[in-house]
Amino acid sequence: MSTEVLPQQGTREDTDVRPDLSTGDGDHERFAHYVLKDKIVDAAVNGTPVMALCGKVWVPSRDPKRFPVCPDCKRIYESLPEND
Repeated sequence: MSTEVLPQQGTREDTDVRPDLSTGDGDHERFAHYVLKDKIVDAAVNGTPVMALCGKVWVPSRDPKRFPVCPDCKRIYESLPEND
C-alpha cells in the first residue's frame, strides 16, 4: 500500500495490494551458476530445468561467460572433495 500527495487534489491512498510473486531478490539472475555438465546438455536439448549448487532452478538460456560466478556456487564447489 502506498500514499502519495497529488498537487491540488489532496492525499490519495492506494489500497490495491498485490502479492509479491517474485522467486527471490533477483541476484541469481546476475550470476553464472555451477551445474552438472550432463544436466546442461539435457537442458539445452530438451529445455529441462537445472539446479545449481546454490539451489537456483531454471532453464539456462544465456551465455554464462557474460556473468560473474555465483559466490554461493563457488563456495560450495570449493568445499567439495576433489575426485582423484
